[in-house]
Amino acid sequence: MTSSATPPVPRRLPGGVHEAVRPGCALLRLETTESRKGVLDGAWWPRSRDIGAELPALLSALVAHLGPVSRVGLDAAAWEGLPTRIVVDDHVVHIDSFPVGDDTVLITRGDRDIFSLLVVPPDAAPHAARAAMAQAVRADNVSDAEQILIDTVSGRGPVG
Repeated sequence: MTSSATPPVPRRLPGGVHEAVRPGCALLRLETTESRKGVLDGAWWPRSRDIGAELPALLSALVAHLGPVSRVGLDAAAWEGLPTRIVVDDHVVHIDSFPVGDDTVLITRGDRDIFSLLVVPPDAAPHAARAAMAQAVRADNVSDAEQILIDTVSGRGPVG
């Protein structure tokens, strides 16, 4: 017999998550380890800088794997039409503007569980985007989002 007072088991990042959907939707990869020791927890490749068009697909994918998301932190200078909140699956998600740069988005689940995602530029070449996303989700990654984009766009490859 189960008790309704039993706290829910925290949802972990699922191994091997890779959402590749039709053109115009979010491409998302999440770190596959439970430790989350890498600098970044995942990567996102939006198709445009129109946050109203791009954010719902990202949040729907995250909610499906992580559970409810309470906040999103973005750099307002990097996005067109940044709202203060958005509704996803009948749940309000607050949008905060932080000077995190156009290469990072911060996702908050609950009160304190923060995920940091690399944002691949919408106009990135597919091979560069895939390389950046693969580097971002490595458990041993020590590079920040900016450095990963420099390495993958320049063709130097990840350092270390």
